[in-house]
Amino acid sequence: MIKVVKIGGNVIDNPEALGRFLDDFAALDGPKILVHGGGKEATRLSAAMGIETTMINGRRVTDAATLEVVTMVYAGLINKRIVAGLQARGVNALGLTGADGRAIVSHRRSANPVDYGFVGDIDGVNRQLVQTMIDSGIVPVFCAITCSAEGQLLNSNADSVASAVALCAAEIGPTELHYCFDKPGVMLNVDDPASVIAEINEESFARLKADGIVHSGMLPKIENALAACRCGVSAVFIEAGVGEAYAPRTVVKL
Repeated sequence: MIKVVKIGGNVIDNPEALGRFLDDFAALDGPKILVHGGGKEATRLSAAMGIETTMINGRRVTDAATLEVVTMVYAGLINKRIVAGLQARGVNALGLTGADGRAIVSHRRSANPVDYGFVGDIDGVNRQLVQTMIDSGIVPVFCAITCSAEGQLLNSNADSVASAVALCAAEIGPTELHYCFDKPGVMLNVDDPASVIAEINEESFARLKADGIVHSGMLPKIENALAACRCGVSAVFIEAGVGEAYAPRTVVKL
C-alpha cells in the first residue's frame, strides 16, 4: 500500500508537533510520499515584508510579490527543513517542486469568476518519475509550488497537490491518502474533540457545507478527498497524524 500523506501548516509551525509527525511518518511501513503546505509561515513573512495576504474560500490570492514569498517559504525553508528532519530519522527523502523533473505540471487558473493571480490548477503528475523514486526507495517530499508547461512557477493548493499525487500513485499500486492537520478529524464543533464526524460522503458533505459546519480551508480538503475516491484512491483519511495511535479520525468515501 502506497501512503500519500499531506501535512498542514499548523503542524509545520510547531516544532514539537512537527517532530512527532516526522517520527510517525518515518515509522510507516512501505512506500510513502509526503506533501506539505506552509501557509502560516508564508503569511507571517508576507506581513513582515508589508505584503497583504488575501484569502478567498480558503485559497490564497497570489500576486507576483506573494508568489516570490511562497516559493521561498514552501520550496526553500519548509521543504528543506522537512527533508533534513526525515534524513535524520533514516528516511532517504528528496524535496521537490512541480518544476523538478517536470514532476507536477499545472496551468494558471482562469481569472473568471475570481482572479487568484499566479495560482495553478494541476494538469498531471509525472508517473514515471514517481515510480522511479518509489522503486529506488526514495521518499518524495512535494511542496505546493507547481510549474506550467511554459516554465511559470505557480502556487497550487497543497490539498490539491496531495490529491493529484495520490491519483498518480493509485496507477502504480493500491494507495491511501492521509490529510494530517492539528485536529483529530472533521468536527461538528471545532472546540469539542469528541465531535469528530466518523464518515463523510458526497451527500453528507453537501449538508455540512450548506449548514456552514464545513467551511473555509476544510472545503478544498474534502472536495479533493472525494475527487480522489472517485478516481481510484482506496481510502482517504482526515486526522491528527499517521499511525495506529491516531483515533478517532474522519474517513471520506463515496
